[in-house]
Amino acid sequence: MKTALITGILGQDGAYLTKFLLDKGYTVYGIIPRRANQSRENLEYLGVSDKVNFVFGDVTDLASLMSAVEEAQPDEFYNLAAMSFVGSSWAEPVLTSQVNALGVLNCLEAIKKTAKDCKFYQASTSEMFGLQMDADKFQRETTPLIPRSPYG
Repeated sequence: MKTALITGILGQDGAYLTKFLLDKGYTVYGIIPRRANQSRENLEYLGVSDKVNFVFGDVTDLASLMSAVEEAQPDEFYNLAAMSFVGSSWAEPVLTSQVNALGVLNCLEAIKKTAKDCKFYQASTSEMFGLQMDADKFQRETTPLIPRSPYG
């Protein structure tokens, strides 16, 4: 049986990922920051809230992530945590950068220090490509990053 650790578990994508992994037989741990809205509405809607092991942690705090990884001992780590409102990113650019950029680094450091064999998935946004987004083009690793907001 595999174990997954998910940040952003309370959001829509986190809830659907949780249901998908539970249906595949995974044990799921969800990281919840103490400052976040604690509503488990999305998970409850899918009927999986009572099947998740919740741990407190925050992508802006490496020590809390290390504790969460040590507790969960995940095979897979899914980082869905983000300051995801473009408009708010202009009002809080430093916090947006800490969560969306440095948060990823903290996740990777926690894995490196406590669960080296763990696979990592980073959810990001097409906003990082800026004006290059075009329905007729594919984005690749070589596509230049030209974000137009702190969120991107």
